[in-house]
Amino acid sequence: MNVVNKKEHEQRVIENYQNDEKMMILIYAQWCINHDLDPKEMYKKAYPSQLQNDALIEALESTVSKQEADEIADQMVLNVLQLFGNDDLAFIVQEEIMKRENKK
Repeated sequence: MNVVNKKEHEQRVIENYQNDEKMMILIYAQWCINHDLDPKEMYKKAYPSQLQNDALIEALESTVSKQEADEIADQMVLNVLQLFGNDDLAFIVQEEIMKRENKK
């Protein structure tokens, strides 16, 4: 692989990762909306030292109402959060899942 092709390849890998990360954030945000939870508040619980997550704000613009949304399985949101290293947020999501299950 020559230098130009290697640079292009590296750039594509970075772009793919960023796109996948945006999808993970969108899945998380929509899951929160589907369960009447505030995605920003939950994020703040997981990462209290971070002021604002611009990617989350951007993702919220792409979410739909609970009535329009497809079901997002609890395990799916946990898996994608953990895949991207958001273990603290996955822990907060798991707590909400357990609260919901205990109310049944």
